[in-house]
Amino acid sequence: MKNLSKLLLVSILGGALTLGSYKMFFEEETPAGLPPVSNTATKVIPANYSGNVYGTNADFTEAAERTVNGVVHVKNVAIFKGPRTMKDLISGNYSSGKALQGAGSGVIISPDGYIVTNNHVIRDANEIEITLNNNKTYTAEIVGADENSDIALLKIDAEDLDYIPFGDSNNVRLGEWVLAVGNPFNLKSTVTAGIISATARDLNTRDATSQSFIQTDAAINPGNSGGALVNINGELVGINTAITSQTGSYIGYAFAVPSNNTRKIVEDIMEYGDVQKGILGIRGASVNARAVKEWGLKTSQGVLVAEVTDGSGAEKAGLKEGDIIRKLDNIDINKFSDLTGYINSKRPNDKIMVSFLRDGREREVNVTLTKFETYTIEPIKIEVSNASQEELQALNLENGVRIHRTLSPRLPAEELVGTIITAIDNKNVSSVSDVERIFRKKNFSEDIVITIVDKNGQKQRMVWR
Repeated sequence: MKNLSKLLLVSILGGALTLGSYKMFFEEETPAGLPPVSNTATKVIPANYSGNVYGTNADFTEAAERTVNGVVHVKNVAIFKGPRTMKDLISGNYSSGKALQGAGSGVIISPDGYIVTNNHVIRDANEIEITLNNNKTYTAEIVGADENSDIALLKIDAEDLDYIPFGDSNNVRLGEWVLAVGNPFNLKSTVTAGIISATARDLNTRDATSQSFIQTDAAINPGNSGGALVNINGELVGINTAITSQTGSYIGYAFAVPSNNTRKIVEDIMEYGDVQKGILGIRGASVNARAVKEWGLKTSQGVLVAEVTDGSGAEKAGLKEGDIIRKLDNIDINKFSDLTGYINSKRPNDKIMVSFLRDGREREVNVTLTKFETYTIEPIKIEVSNASQEELQALNLENGVRIHRTLSPRLPAEELVGTIITAIDNKNVSSVSDVERIFRKKNFSEDIVITIVDKNGQKQRMVWR
């Protein structure tokens, strides 16, 4: 794992963020809305080839001019009050002030001041300062954030702002020209150019939660976090989030959250206050050489269904173990991150067409996505989800929630993920809501006692102090 980590170090761009608290802000009178999605990705200007000389007729000036005023500088400011030095402590001299904790970029997505950035840019902020390209400065409120996707939504009190319209990230193509717009190293309004190097790239090596990023070779460095990845038409196709580097600076690989996923998260936060997660209701993996050999498959691409969740939309639609999912709504599914990337742009109760192979024959079914509920037990860095009846019956249990993933590399994910928590502080739990209710009332100065039943049916009590 250490060697793997060295090869793939995802450097989160931005400063170290340590202090602060969230403020929630919602528009109460007028429903918030976003401009419609632009869908002109098919107008990409191709590269030319003439004889032995490569050239391009792509003109980046229009896209740069359209987008540079829609990207802002985001400063995470900590407010302190107390002695600054040992001399101040002895003399009792207490002063107050502000200190910059980190900086990044943000994208204006509506003329009335909604701004998207990365969650890690504004995490633990006391105050968030936004500077526009015209040097005007505003204080921003945090509307909401999603840690899993690393997306946050901010709001400033302004009108008639330049903004970047959402494009359709499902339409991006390998080799397509893109621009990265942001504030690397606090250099305001920097534009770099590159191409789409890959789509649905999964960088997660710690647990079973698959991610889906757009990969680009446009130069991105610390400070670009939360900035815009735009196509040649000046449409937002991604939010720049991470780089792969052993030094912390750009070496040719950068990653962005697709715009379709970002837009869905933003709209959920505006409408519901949190992210609505829909699930297909399967567990599976990308088809690989080993799966082809063991299962005798006739295809080398797709997602092999290993298990169908009891009561899920997949089960109700008739999907079974051994099916190979090839398309979702005519979007090709070649690997697991293709599937999760598309599903993450949908909501519970959305219907999608699933094309799959069974016994060598291609079939189609409509699947209604169901809601995925999780809760993060922050003090012990564990995320839990509702356990299926099948999981409980397999261990002869009447109640419990499932450990969905671990959030700390110190925890043994292979041992914990999939185990069932039946009680917390000697109180039985049957759902994510039960867990949330317990921790909402809990005094965290006290021990946390959790009763766990492992995959072999062995019960044990774990105590966190």
